[in-house]
Amino acid sequence: MDQSAAAQNRRSRRSPVLLTATIEVGGTPWTVKLRNLSEDGALIEGAPLPPEGCETIFERNEMRLKGRIVWVEGKYAGVAFDRPLNREEVLRHVPAPSRKPQPLVDFRRPGFTCRPLSDYERRNLERWLATAPRSRNGD
Repeated sequence: MDQSAAAQNRRSRRSPVLLTATIEVGGTPWTVKLRNLSEDGALIEGAPLPPEGCETIFERNEMRLKGRIVWVEGKYAGVAFDRPLNREEVLRHVPAPSRKPQPLVDFRRPGFTCRPLSDYERRNLERWLATAPRSRNGD
């Protein structure tokens, strides 16, 4: 689904999420995945979805908003809210990113070097090459 042109026409910034939510259409609840949330609406995913133009009640935890389905494309749909959310309400429903634990030591894999082999390393390599089994062509 290409929404690059639609993203440029947004009235408010969307916050990407992956949460469960419920939309209620005609008294029937539909469980959906909330893909993003903004002050003006939400992108939901589900199968099946109600048709375009349906009045709906969008629910996520304690948030309950009237709105309508403004577009449906495959398993995705856009919900426009009747009233805009303020930024604090949107961010309250977007989980904070988890912090990555910091390693106790700065471990890095040793890189390849271009130094010449020591006499000890060269003798070991020659001994290994001399004793390594050799295959005949065609085996």
